[in-house]
Amino acid sequence: MAKVIEQCQVAPSTGSATELTLPLTYFDHMWLTLNRVRRVLFYKLPISKPEFVKDIIPPLKDSLSLTLKHYTPLAGNIVCPLDSSGYPELRYVTGDSVSVTISESDEDFNFLIGNHQKDAKDLYSFVPLLGEPKDAPGVQLGPVFAIQVTLFPNHGVSIGFTNHHVVGDGATIVGFIKAWALLNKFDRDEQHLANEFVPFYDRSIIKDPYELGKLMWVQLRNNFTIEMRDVMNPSNKVKATFIMRRDDIEKLKNLILLKKSNPTHVTSFTVTCAYVWTCLIKSQDAIGEKIDENGIEFFGCAANCRARLDPPLPSSYFGNCIVGYITKTRHVDLAGNEGFTIAVELIGETIQKRAKDEKFVLTGEWFKELVAVDTNRLLSIVGSPKLDLYQADFGWAKPEKYEFVGHDVEKNVSMSLGKCKDLDGALEVGLYLPKTRMDAFATIFTQGLHFL
Repeated sequence: MAKVIEQCQVAPSTGSATELTLPLTYFDHMWLTLNRVRRVLFYKLPISKPEFVKDIIPPLKDSLSLTLKHYTPLAGNIVCPLDSSGYPELRYVTGDSVSVTISESDEDFNFLIGNHQKDAKDLYSFVPLLGEPKDAPGVQLGPVFAIQVTLFPNHGVSIGFTNHHVVGDGATIVGFIKAWALLNKFDRDEQHLANEFVPFYDRSIIKDPYELGKLMWVQLRNNFTIEMRDVMNPSNKVKATFIMRRDDIEKLKNLILLKKSNPTHVTSFTVTCAYVWTCLIKSQDAIGEKIDENGIEFFGCAANCRARLDPPLPSSYFGNCIVGYITKTRHVDLAGNEGFTIAVELIGETIQKRAKDEKFVLTGEWFKELVAVDTNRLLSIVGSPKLDLYQADFGWAKPEKYEFVGHDVEKNVSMSLGKCKDLDGALEVGLYLPKTRMDAFATIFTQGLHFL
């Protein structure tokens, strides 16, 4: 558990906008109904509580305030209308702020940063809940961002982040975290804030010729519950991290190249995802789960559309600009000896097919595909090797461990994917599973790589 030292609010520093309103786009709406996103970074920093309170927290608050001057919507709210006539938006006004929890914990820091199995709930103490929603005339206001900084005396510090996905995708949130880290490391000198970390807010550049945004809002409002209150209901799953080393990835690629003369889109991403997907399918069979072998299994990943739109958006665009790519096939296809080859082909073909298909994005075909997925048979990817939070150095060197938290409560299996901290070309795979299935998966995963 984490004991609270201080609960405070941090507002954007002077010089920030007095008000900023951002209408939601068709990239944002679907996130109104989904779970919050929680991340935590662990840093080795052997300091005492007095040093933490005196030397670490004040500059963190000051640099956070300065970062929020550039990322003001994170201090604001999602504004959701109570009747059918309104339209949701992000809104910041002077006086809004981010909730920051300062805490300390006597949990075993070295255990928490390990790749081994741990109870999923072990990590819940180090990420905050979003603030309670508030009622205003005709609308409900929901905070979109919160931070928790936790001291492990004489061992380290963790920084936990919780955001409502409607405020921004991984590129936006990781951009904020890296900007905050830079400003803290370099004593709040804004000259170190490169253009890639200065958000672009103009949403008029996103064209909506089919009025997809309005159609999605009507569908969501009429068919889903929009829960503004943030809750965490820990499951009985365990969390573990698996490493795909560069030589393992290359062997998997070569395995495909030997079998297929002209394979489609064989990359580190596709072979890693395909390998984990097939290992997960086989782990169900290994523990005796009753599965319809002709039932359809789904794989889902997100694609950043910033550079794919016409006109393209800057990489620093603030908000959501991702769509889902869905791949599906029968359980028996993935469970068989050729399961890995089939999975690589299917994932690669989907990515290749959709990569330049602007109509797929503009008409909302991606949204229709997502709605049709059986989430009980879905493996979805969170995170991306392109968004490397191991580079987030607050002045204490790079993190020892980076974790997504809270994906154990979802019906589907979520797999986090990112760069490995220490091994060049390697990838980290994070999974939440029931312990029996995790044990089976670990055996299949490890043995499969050993026999390559």
